[in-house]
Amino acid sequence: MKIAIINGPNLNLLGTREPGIYGSETFEHFFATLQKKYPAVSFSYFQSNVEGELINELQRTGFDYDGIIMNPGGYTHTSVAIGDAIASIKTPVIEVHISNVHAREDFRKISHVSAKSKGTIAGLGMKGYELALQYFL
Repeated sequence: MKIAIINGPNLNLLGTREPGIYGSETFEHFFATLQKKYPAVSFSYFQSNVEGELINELQRTGFDYDGIIMNPGGYTHTSVAIGDAIASIKTPVIEVHISNVHAREDFRKISHVSAKSKGTIAGLGMKGYELALQYFL
C-alpha cells in the first residue's frame, strides 16, 4: 500500500511552533515512528510552504497512490486551487488538522478542502495522521 503525507505551510516548524497548540514533537520524529509501526506501508512525505508545490505534489501522487493524508495548514481556509486539485485526482484524500480548527478563530471554520476530501480529522494532534492511515488500511 502506498500512502502519501502532504503537509502545508509552517508545518515544517512542528516541535517548536506554538507547542501549546501543536505539541513539542517534530513531524520528522513522528513520521519515523509511523514508518516503524507500519512497515508494510510505503510512505512518501512532502512538505511545502508554497501553494503551487502542494498542488504539484497532489497531482504527482494523485493517480497511483492508495491514499493521501493532507494537512493543508493555513491554505485550508484560502486555497480554492488546492480544493480543485483534490477534486481533479482519483486518489482519496483525508484532510487532517492537528488543532481543532473549529475551536479557533472564525476564519478557520472555512475549508476549501473538506468538501473535496473523503473525510476530515481535526483536533487530535498527530494521532489524526495515524487515524487517517487506519482508514486507508
